[in-house]
Amino acid sequence: MYYVYIVKCADETLYTGIATELERRIDEHNGSDKGAKYTRVRRPVNLVYSEEYADRSSASKREYEIKKKMSRAEKLKLIASS
Repeated sequence: MYYVYIVKCADETLYTGIATELERRIDEHNGSDKGAKYTRVRRPVNLVYSEEYADRSSASKREYEIKKKMSRAEKLKLIASS
């Protein structure tokens, strides 16, 4: 199982990522050197949205859509609708 997720950082910015173990990945963002460089300086992060996919290809396509094709306002609408 793959997850596409959005976290809200301490500075109110949004970060979108992909993971196989969502809880572990959020913990990495918050407390280890394995978290993304972007989130390391914006801790703590809080999970605000996630979607589940059966395969990596589908999850990667969705991650790309959210990261590159959606504005912040569109991401906030997506989060609010969940």
